[in-house]
Amino acid sequence: MKKLASIEEFQQLKESGKQIFLFSADWCPDCRVIEPVLPEIEEKYNEYNFVYVDRDDFLDLCISMDIFGIPSFVAFDSGKELGRFVSKDRKTKEEIEQFIESL
Repeated sequence: MKKLASIEEFQQLKESGKQIFLFSADWCPDCRVIEPVLPEIEEKYNEYNFVYVDRDDFLDLCISMDIFGIPSFVAFDSGKELGRFVSKDRKTKEEIEQFIESL
């Protein structure tokens, strides 16, 4: 999974093709729980480019996008937001897959 490097890169990526941004943090226990299944999810839904956004590095971006709980997912296709799975709750592989399939 690619790690977001800058706000400019975020703007560029969200405008180009299908992206799913994972908002997360190293210290987040619920984020660590889903980490082992992420490569499998990325492979299964390879029409999307998955991008890891460190909440601590991009706090202003999180605030501007109303992301106050992690892990959270926001999907875009060529600049249009397709959907979001945003909450403070722990997420299962099945819930993440249901979200992606609903896009």
